[in-house]
Amino acid sequence: MHTHLPGPGRRTPVSTYRLQLGPDLTFADAEKALPYLDTLGVTDVYLSPVLQAAPGSTHGYDVVDHTRVSDVLGGRDGLERLAAAAHGRGMGVVVDVVPNHMAVPTPAWHNHALWSVLRHGPESPYATWFDVDLAEGEGLLMPVLGARIGTVLAAGELVLDRAVVPGDGDAEQPVLRYHEHVFPVRPETEDLPLAELVGRQHYRLAYWRVADEELNYRRFFDVGTLAGIRVEDAGVFDATHALLLDLFHAGVVDAFRIDHPDGLADPRGYLRRLHEATGGAWVVAEKILEEDEPLPDDWPVAGTTGYDTAWRLHALQVDPDGAAPLAAVQHEVTGERTSLDDVVEQAKRQVVETSLYAETHLLATMLTDICRADVRLRDHTFRSLHDCVVELVVAFGRYRAYVVPGEPAPAEAERVVREAADVARSRLDPDRHDTLDLVVDLVLGREAGSAGRRDEERRAELVVRFPQVCGAVMAKGVEDTAYYRWTHLVSLCEVGAAPARFGVGPDELHEHARRTTESWPATMTAGSTHDSKRGEDVRARIGAISAHADDWADLVRHVRAATADLRPADLDGRTENLLWQTLAGTWTAAGPIEADRLTAYLVKASREQKAWTTWTAPDAAREDDLVRYATGLLSHPDVVAAFGSWVERVTPTVRRSVLGTTLLQLTVPGVADVYQGTEVTGTSLVDPDNRRPVDLDGIAATLEALDAGRTPSGLAEEKLALTAAALRVRRTHPAAFVGEQAGYEPLPVTTGRAVGFVRGGPSGARVAVVATRLADHPGTAEASVVLPDLPAGETWRSALTGAAVASGPVTLGGLLGAWPVALLVAEPSGAGPADGADA
Repeated sequence: MHTHLPGPGRRTPVSTYRLQLGPDLTFADAEKALPYLDTLGVTDVYLSPVLQAAPGSTHGYDVVDHTRVSDVLGGRDGLERLAAAAHGRGMGVVVDVVPNHMAVPTPAWHNHALWSVLRHGPESPYATWFDVDLAEGEGLLMPVLGARIGTVLAAGELVLDRAVVPGDGDAEQPVLRYHEHVFPVRPETEDLPLAELVGRQHYRLAYWRVADEELNYRRFFDVGTLAGIRVEDAGVFDATHALLLDLFHAGVVDAFRIDHPDGLADPRGYLRRLHEATGGAWVVAEKILEEDEPLPDDWPVAGTTGYDTAWRLHALQVDPDGAAPLAAVQHEVTGERTSLDDVVEQAKRQVVETSLYAETHLLATMLTDICRADVRLRDHTFRSLHDCVVELVVAFGRYRAYVVPGEPAPAEAERVVREAADVARSRLDPDRHDTLDLVVDLVLGREAGSAGRRDEERRAELVVRFPQVCGAVMAKGVEDTAYYRWTHLVSLCEVGAAPARFGVGPDELHEHARRTTESWPATMTAGSTHDSKRGEDVRARIGAISAHADDWADLVRHVRAATADLRPADLDGRTENLLWQTLAGTWTAAGPIEADRLTAYLVKASREQKAWTTWTAPDAAREDDLVRYATGLLSHPDVVAAFGSWVERVTPTVRRSVLGTTLLQLTVPGVADVYQGTEVTGTSLVDPDNRRPVDLDGIAATLEALDAGRTPSGLAEEKLALTAAALRVRRTHPAAFVGEQAGYEPLPVTTGRAVGFVRGGPSGARVAVVATRLADHPGTAEASVVLPDLPAGETWRSALTGAAVASGPVTLGGLLGAWPVALLVAEPSGAGPADGADA
């Protein structure tokens, strides 16, 4: 049996539909949506995290209690009713799991485990849960104060009070209050003078800015309100997964999606434990792969959550000929001549020196401790070790390497660490090179210094910590900083994407599909996710700029000149270039998106750039100027006319991109996921914009009308009809799409402006897919594709039109008709319309 397929008796989804649960979408709401999802063709409902989250949570990734299903969502009863209704329709239930961290909520008592640790320190039954050494230093750092502790005490803002803490006994207990924050008081210290009492706790209350320099617990990237937990500890795993596994074995939940495994101390160990506990359930991991990075073969998972496929499918619709003209526009607007590599290096270096300074400082401290404990190493100073750590993590080209203490480093891990070291060496003074070699040996778990010291606890901890820090630096430095600064074509700056690749061709897509079929046939494919920088249709509209690059350059010059009197004198060039492309991505035939959505996005993007304004030090005046300028553009006559003409000009290209990308994402190897609402076109930007409520009832009514024979009106309805057709074909012919014998073969096509392939199971080819790409070209309609021969008595039939199509060569114009894509199903010659066709 294929090692990356679910175990015997375990469900493999054929397609999933992601529901972003919250106060506005509860289990009961999801249950009401099931008839529509069933009609759409979905086989499995894919739920965002379901455990009890922090008060007011809008996403569920801030878990506070692993023993309860979220009350806000409807509790266990609500989840069980939803699951029973789904199973009654033959649909499965996939649940998102957050193993890496828990919330540090306000008040803290909402997280009972954390409250216990804060109150009792090393004596707490939860003392081993959190990634901090409670036996050393001043206790868990709580950086919540608006000023330094001395100022807060002098102002009387921190007060001793009493409260009944939910879940921690019925009697009142002493607490420390700081505005809305509440903290426990260590037993037998409540009678001390306040300043002494504060200093005697198992935690250290501190000014919020201290976190970036002295944080002593592992957090989720640089988010201090999400504290890392030690799920590598068997007891912690058992306690935090007991309810989820109970739901699984009770038949309520069928499969899992794992959030951010790269933050864990031992991703492989965690996934193996989950695999064993579930008997090989279908599990996909949110692993962000770089362009040439393989998913570790020793992970017992079905694959990734689909970023690796998403960026390739978008890049397939990006015209390489647009690279040079758009580079010229970038230079003209930003005034910069720089490379993506330089932007990434500068951004990573900035986060290492600021928001993630505490993490790199900790690595240098650990290295210093190791060196001081070994006479052969003690001449390596803290400063030299710190310099080497900084250069190594800045140079690291992917999220992390996978090294397990006590095991030889895998060849792939050793290669990527040494490649980063080669880059770091070029940036270090020669006197540091010996120290760098030592750091490399230590993070790879190799023997260094005196013999026989490889397995010391501090050295093992370094092997674990270093890759966790690398991942945080990649996430915050690249995706959350550099990708907001690099504005060549912003649709390429996506989670898990490769912006340096300005377009890919059909052959590269086929090669990716071949590798997926061979190694990860049940992985997930995605178009949009809750973490996407922008929705798939926004990416398509921005990507169309590449196919009309000269026209775009003219448009930008025209609207810049026409609005020069409105433009702030100190408007940042990168922000401006991002603004113009965001307008292209969100301006439709109906006009621009709402001003409040656009400006909220621009402010967030600017703060993520960390250049002229930041989250921690916002420049309110310049942000207000940006908001006024962007708002003014939406009604400016020249801008409205220019973008109206632009939308009309690029509509055929956008249509081709939207429908082509949709069909390919739903038919390439893997389990196809649809993010809520993306079965119709949209204008979603980064979160929280992409978590806005979706009118599923309205979409269901439209689908019902289409199924009744109404011709799709406009791109949104075309996308819905295509999505339904593809999902229904998948459900009817699951063996052609998922499973060990699901095949993939490229189709011969005589133009690079189209891509085609067939999917088939043990009985041969059952489904053929053709999609066009890029701008109109006069020769495309006359180009041909060769459809495979079928057994006697069968013919190809369009799932979109119901028309029969003969095997052999056929022109694209004759095959596609009014559609830019074709979805064909092998059926008996006398059969009616294919499943999914308009009846």
